[in-house]
Amino acid sequence: MQLETERLILREMVTGDFDALYRIFSDPETMQHYPKPFDEAKVHSWIDWNRENYQVFGFGLWAVVLKKTGEVIGDCGITMQNIGGKIKPEIGYHIRRDLWRRGYAKEAAGICRDWVFEHTTFGALYSYMKYTNIGSYSTAIANGMRLVEQFEDDANTVTKVYGITRDEWLEMKK
Repeated sequence: MQLETERLILREMVTGDFDALYRIFSDPETMQHYPKPFDEAKVHSWIDWNRENYQVFGFGLWAVVLKKTGEVIGDCGITMQNIGGKIKPEIGYHIRRDLWRRGYAKEAAGICRDWVFEHTTFGALYSYMKYTNIGSYSTAIANGMRLVEQFEDDANTVTKVYGITRDEWLEMKK
């Protein structure tokens, strides 16, 4: 499976993506909204988890590759997540810190959002994040999502949930 935008290719992760992904997930600033940066074992398990998701669900987080250079600069895709006690399809994204604020997360998330509504029966798609993660919720808003829920939890103190329904997406595409 492969998705393409003007500047990006999204493809299934492979074990050879480890170095590029480790650079992202081991960075304390990139991972400031997580409990801690990932160590090598966690990055390997992240790749394995996504490869398992491709087999089980037909989707997962995909490697985000710059078309111009072939370089892996992050991940973006769909996972099934427990959001406020319910399992929901969630779009997630991580982009290498030196490439922030260039629209790559928005571009990757947009093609993933479209893929979900074109290739699955999901009636809605969500993104959730720690309330302090301005970059993540700005990307969600830029892709047509709106704040649909906010709750207190042990992981994030306060979690914000953004969502878009199939009908809202269809209206946006007109």
